[in-house]
Amino acid sequence: MTWLGLAFLTAFFESGKDVFGKKSLERSDEYVVAGAWRVFALPFLIPLLLVIDIPPLETGFWWALLVSGGINVVTAILYMRAIRLSDLSITVPMVSFTPLFLLLTSPLLLGEVPEPAGMAGIALIVLGSYLLNLHRRDQGFWTPFRALLSEPGPRLMLLVALLWSVTANVDKIGLQHSSPVFWAIAVNIAIACGLAPVVLYRRATGRGRIGGSPGLLLATGFCGAMTSLTQMMAISLTLVPHVIAIKRTSTLLSVVWGHLLFGESGVRKRLAGSAVMLAGVLLILWA
Repeated sequence: MTWLGLAFLTAFFESGKDVFGKKSLERSDEYVVAGAWRVFALPFLIPLLLVIDIPPLETGFWWALLVSGGINVVTAILYMRAIRLSDLSITVPMVSFTPLFLLLTSPLLLGEVPEPAGMAGIALIVLGSYLLNLHRRDQGFWTPFRALLSEPGPRLMLLVALLWSVTANVDKIGLQHSSPVFWAIAVNIAIACGLAPVVLYRRATGRGRIGGSPGLLLATGFCGAMTSLTQMMAISLTLVPHVIAIKRTSTLLSVVWGHLLFGESGVRKRLAGSAVMLAGVLLILWA
């Protein structure tokens, strides 16, 4: 299936964005990296306007652009702050909860109703969240659940997952009123325009920190651009929860990259937890 290949490409580029973003955060603050994620995506997206047809833009397109663009400005900053505060291998897997939230938001916004078997997938996601913190079981059975909510990175990423369950549906509304590629370009422009004043203000007040290789920021933007394109094309071909579930396989790659590139510890236990969470996501996908 074409959508399946596009969804797995989305996962691959998503994990690349996580890696390059995490590396950039060593010398730049989260606002700068969040801005680069979208601004440096534009050189790879805007030229596509020369080779695609510009669709007629209806009122629904502009409302969707306002909502998705506005929320994604917030999530971009929260996302980068989350992976700065905590390990990739324990923070990024929290976005696996997006399909869980989609069980509520997709029926409300798009009328895409999942099958009852999706409840089994939810149970596996909860189990996976426990396994992510299994190395702390000596502090009591419920400690891992409390740790999941008390550590800043995972907590922020859980909020991002909730907000993304809204924007994923709004994105489908936007591309239905335009086209997948045009929507990917338009929404990235909107988010970049929303983030630019924040970054410039922080630079002007001396709080925005920029350092390291510009190539890392450009790589973050490239992966972000490819993620947007492949995700929008996949969403246009199937149900939103299907695509987002496959996209969440990026968490497995991020756990591995976190261990190999940043020396993050406990990877085997955390990888097992991520795998169980993703098994739940896949069960939701096939429900």
